[in-house]
Amino acid sequence: MKAKITMTISIACTALILTMIMFTQFKTVDETDITAIETMRETELRSELATWKTKYEELESKIDENENRINEYKTELENDANASTILENEVKEAESYLGKTNLQGQGIVVTLKDNDTRDIIHSDLLELINELNIAGAEAISINDERIVSTSEIVLVNNTMILVNTKRVAGPYVVKAIGDKQYLQSALTIKDGYVDLIKSDGKDIEYYVDDNIVIPAYDGEQVLEHAKEYIEDEEEVKK
Repeated sequence: MKAKITMTISIACTALILTMIMFTQFKTVDETDITAIETMRETELRSELATWKTKYEELESKIDENENRINEYKTELENDANASTILENEVKEAESYLGKTNLQGQGIVVTLKDNDTRDIIHSDLLELINELNIAGAEAISINDERIVSTSEIVLVNNTMILVNTKRVAGPYVVKAIGDKQYLQSALTIKDGYVDLIKSDGKDIEYYVDDNIVIPAYDGEQVLEHAKEYIEDEEEVKK
């Protein structure tokens, strides 16, 4: 009985992770820069619309995939022989999303260089991370410091920048794993991030790559105010 309760809790946690990933993907599409799109030429607009139509279709497919996997977990709960293997695989995948493993894949590398106003570079880093997240980046690092949900990018006395409490210095190399075309398009859209950086007279370089490596997060992610919620066993059975 105890094993079955543990299995139920594990599957519930896995389903929650999948749901969070799904909503993150929705956010990617929902937060598209509409203002920038409105200023595009007709040919650019057609191309961009085709790109986002493809992305919507991929999200729909991902939703169906996640729903099928959740249904599979419910079925396997009744078959302990296969449940442990499935859960083990899902734990590994969850660790990847949480930043606990090294990751490799296609994506984009962006380099920002220091100037006389480091506070501007600091805000530029924050804006870049936001843009990459909106574009669907699956993993991000700054000078090989993995960015996770609890990461902090802090400017100290206008003299240094801390990432995950560690000092980083320019040039700031930001790596992002994800669909390289989506990531590049999000940054290079007309009047988008790259144009704004250049219009401010700042140095920025970028390139796409099929073999980007992002290291695991080596800090601790501690929940101070949240705790696990366990449903009543009878409610779970329903």
